[in-house]
Amino acid sequence: MEQYVHEDVFLQAGDALSVTDIQNDFLPGGALGVPDGDKIIPSLNRIIALFHKGNFPMFFTRDWHPSDHCSFQGQGGPWPSHCIQNTPGADFCSELKIPENAIIISKGTEKDSEQYSTFYGRDAAGHTQSGLMKKIGIRRIFIAGLATDYCVLNSAKDALAGGYEVHVLADAVRAVDVNPGDRARAVEEMVRGGAKMVTTDRIRGGK
Repeated sequence: MEQYVHEDVFLQAGDALSVTDIQNDFLPGGALGVPDGDKIIPSLNRIIALFHKGNFPMFFTRDWHPSDHCSFQGQGGPWPSHCIQNTPGADFCSELKIPENAIIISKGTEKDSEQYSTFYGRDAAGHTQSGLMKKIGIRRIFIAGLATDYCVLNSAKDALAGGYEVHVLADAVRAVDVNPGDRARAVEEMVRGGAKMVTTDRIRGGK
């Protein structure tokens, strides 16, 4: 069911890019490394440059966990400790070209909140990503990053539920695949919900 958009997609007013959790702990060698997570950086940087050139809004999300976060194995959760606030593992990858005017969204900041979706993460002023998108009139969101079967999936589902048109950048996401087939199931769920899978080489600046 992996249906790709095979025509060019032109950026337009109301578009935004959401780059999900490109943090050191999620890259190979990190505390919770996603296989080949580093391989998507070139595609991400290309699409970031395109959005930046057109002055389209961009959100860069991050896990920003307290040291006793509920998702950690030490607290009975499923994951090793990762992306702890103000540690090198929580830093964005240094190769990711984040523009100065990008909006940084932090999620999982409270001990008892898992928060896979970026939509209810918050910026430094406490505004949710969802609230900011409504405020600036976003209608279509392009989602990329890590990981396909967790944060990308849940963010896409929330965006679709919120009435947004969703494009998932297929060559700029990677999956954890804890259980074989998780990636394929996540893609199928997003497509079934109305998301479109598109590769970054199909994205063009505004007509």
